[in-house]
Amino acid sequence: MQFTPLETARLTLRPYTAADIPAFLPLIGAREIAATTLRIPHPYTESYAQEFVEVAQQDMLSGKSLRVAVIMRDSGLLCGGVGMRLDADHRHAELGYWVGMPYWGNGYATEAASALVRYGFETLKLHRIFASHFTNNPASGKILKKIGMRYEGSQRAHILKWGEFLDIDLYGMLASDLDHPLSAV
Repeated sequence: MQFTPLETARLTLRPYTAADIPAFLPLIGAREIAATTLRIPHPYTESYAQEFVEVAQQDMLSGKSLRVAVIMRDSGLLCGGVGMRLDADHRHAELGYWVGMPYWGNGYATEAASALVRYGFETLKLHRIFASHFTNNPASGKILKKIGMRYEGSQRAHILKWGEFLDIDLYGMLASDLDHPLSAV
């Protein structure tokens, strides 16, 4: 898959490169980031970062996933990441995102996720995009609602994270929801 960087009012979404690792590592390496995500390990090592960048590049080329760096346009600094695990057979994708702690509370996750969702529907012609979050991370649920996703239910004790079973809330939206954003709230 070819991906042209996306521009939003404040952000650029572009493929990760090895040059991102020095900025990426201290942000994604924070325990607080791993605590709110399923697939980010802690501690997060440089070898994890190198492997992540390589796999993200390979998966993008093969069409398995689209994981991109979130860059602040005014400073050029990496502040997080956003991505989708793609399932071409069913024309759907799972959305995920993270933002480094120094950048929390600025709306970057909402802005980046919204741009990638629009790209998924308009460019990749997906039918459905879905996401989940740990119920102990309600800020993520607020992001999903802001970008137009609908709450679809909960799964009790669904994920084992650091020795504790956690509940998750499920959200989703269809391509047709882009045309009717008020119906998605």
